[in-house]
Amino acid sequence: MFKSLLKQLFFVLRIAIAWGLVVILVTALYSAIPIVREYPPPMLILGMGTMVLVIAGAFSHLHRVRLIAGNIDRDALSNRQRRLVEIPLEAGEAFDLLDAAIRELPGIQQVQSARDSLQVKAKVARPYTYGEHPLRRWNPLLWFGLPRNQLQATVTPGEDSGRVTLICEPENPAWSDCFLVDDGSNYENAEAIVRAITRRIGERRRNEQATVVQTTAQKELTEAKLHLLHAQVEPHFLYNTLASAQLLTRSDPERAEVMLGHLIQYLRHSLPNAADEMSTLGAELERALAYLEILKIRMGDRLDVQVDVPESLRATPLPAMMLQTLVENAIKHGLEPRTVGGTVWLRARRDDGAIAVTVADNGAGFTGRTSGSGIGLKNVRERLRLRHGPDANLSVIANFPSGVAATITVPAAATAERANHV
Repeated sequence: MFKSLLKQLFFVLRIAIAWGLVVILVTALYSAIPIVREYPPPMLILGMGTMVLVIAGAFSHLHRVRLIAGNIDRDALSNRQRRLVEIPLEAGEAFDLLDAAIRELPGIQQVQSARDSLQVKAKVARPYTYGEHPLRRWNPLLWFGLPRNQLQATVTPGEDSGRVTLICEPENPAWSDCFLVDDGSNYENAEAIVRAITRRIGERRRNEQATVVQTTAQKELTEAKLHLLHAQVEPHFLYNTLASAQLLTRSDPERAEVMLGHLIQYLRHSLPNAADEMSTLGAELERALAYLEILKIRMGDRLDVQVDVPESLRATPLPAMMLQTLVENAIKHGLEPRTVGGTVWLRARRDDGAIAVTVADNGAGFTGRTSGSGIGLKNVRERLRLRHGPDANLSVIANFPSGVAATITVPAAATAERANHV
């Protein structure tokens, strides 16, 4: 408390001494003029009135700074304010955020924004803090000097952040600080810009967190839809397979035993992965082949399967049930509607840093009862987007001369990462 009083007293004395020297100088010059030498009382009255107004203005400045800053110290009393702000964003993004914060400052004028040099300069109109007072023009602290402030902000790039150097000062030269006060307006401007930057960073963080939460919710919803779809399809497949095996036990026990063996193989790869998000191309291929072998027994010569998947690509990470969805679509929408059946091709290729897995058929194609763009394919696309973003996709095109070819493309880098973990 005592130190604060000393600082306030020193500030008032500094302003009073500066103006006192000016008054003494003007009085001396006035008295040296021969015509008016015998009339010193007017100068005495003018000098005393000037000093009263100067001291009153200095105390007014102290009062306003205390209201704004909450305390009185050397930095708060200064007409010229400097701030260093660390923004945890890339320099270009930090500059955009700073520029937007400055442009929202009340009274902002003549904003000069240079993104290449990461600099912003502007003028700020100085408000009439207590309105247009009748004695305002007689206040010596306002006799000279421009009624505006100015600011300059520079962003210094860092590794993962941008450091902002903010300077808020009067438009007058530095020597005028001995005679003039800014009523805390530059302190107020500096704090307002810092608050705006902090608010925008907080808003950005909240939006990012909301996006993460939304993405997680979407991912969980997609997985739930997948499990629901799997739960809906699986009983029908199991029922049909068991019913076919029951009939074969009477007419062809050997084929029934083979069908049950493939069913066991299919379930071995299905049940452990029912709640697992990621699998491998090799595991998904074994599941799909077990499924197709069962259908070959049921469909007979109407179904042919061709596989071309290099051993080196079988460790490629692939979401569980994704390949199975494409195979089921090929059977249900491609081959089953045709009396003569057809062929299902399973292929995998490495191409320009990506792995392409294709399920193709020569069935009914897009001219059949369905275009093949139902919930199963929507699920595949959504899961790929959530897992790999724009680096993965699903394309469904017409196969030549008939049928449909569906291709899943995933980043090849994921294969190496998976191998390293194994």
